[in-house]
Amino acid sequence: MSVLGLSAAEEEIYRHFLRNPRTSPREIHIVLRAGRSEAQEAVDRLRELRLLLGDDEHTWAAEPDSAVPRLAEDRLERLHQEMRHLTQTRTIVDSLHRERPAPAAPDTAAGGIERLEDLRLVRSRIDDLSFFAHSEVLSAEPYTALTKENIEHARPLDLRCLRRGVRIRNLVRAEALRDAPTLSYLRELTAHGAQIRIAEDFSELILVYDRHTALVPIDPDNTSRGALCARESALVGNIITLFERLWDAAQDFGALVDSPDRQNPELSEAQRQVLQRMCTVSKDETGAREVGVSLRTYRRHIADLMQLLAAENRAHAALLARDRGWI
Repeated sequence: MSVLGLSAAEEEIYRHFLRNPRTSPREIHIVLRAGRSEAQEAVDRLRELRLLLGDDEHTWAAEPDSAVPRLAEDRLERLHQEMRHLTQTRTIVDSLHRERPAPAAPDTAAGGIERLEDLRLVRSRIDDLSFFAHSEVLSAEPYTALTKENIEHARPLDLRCLRRGVRIRNLVRAEALRDAPTLSYLRELTAHGAQIRIAEDFSELILVYDRHTALVPIDPDNTSRGALCARESALVGNIITLFERLWDAAQDFGALVDSPDRQNPELSEAQRQVLQRMCTVSKDETGAREVGVSLRTYRRHIADLMQLLAAENRAHAALLARDRGWI
């Protein structure tokens, strides 16, 4: 039970009174083969934790079904508080920076702005800012699709933030919804509490962490040139204002992808026939021949159906189609 915060002696005492309810704790030090004062301290702590009930004459252990979940909840709460304290390191960093001597000839033109031209350094800085975010992450990302590698890299950082109560607001282009893996990942994020909105078209790439640090491209037309990392409050404030303007003009992800028109679109007769063959025949050539279209057209219909269903593969598409009553 050490994972719940109990010492070996405390666990042994708790188990002793499970086996021997309503007995006296006066001689428990003999069971522990320890000093009387050490045993008494362990008993006192177990009473404080409400794991031992009764008095010095008749003591018994609290029911495990209630005691263990309560201990686990208390332990998780303490760990959560510790994590929040550990992530709030900005004041420590600022105090350490103040230990440095002032530069001989300060350049105030670029104060609060860091130029990151190495893309590996940009990625590392984004990872660090995501890992240590403690209140909010704002992102406007004008991608048309996420690669499998993008998703696998972002997932643990995004889900870690959401589990810790960090608010994530993510603005995405509408075109990205046409990519099945991207749509599936966005659904996963919203299921874990992220807020996502969709805009038809925008070009601004914006990342803001805790309303304190912002990243924008050095060259919006060529993101491979690197990024500017800003911590100057006025500049970060202007970037947040731009984000909020884009956010207010966008549509809610859930309302858009779960709308009746999107959930139950009208399929053409050709699409219905292709869907039926996709679920019943093993070879595309056979399906195309039965529908009476070329193999290329048949496969294009399948690709359109998978995109419409936001399916990861054909088997997944078949299951989703059955759920919708299409087959």
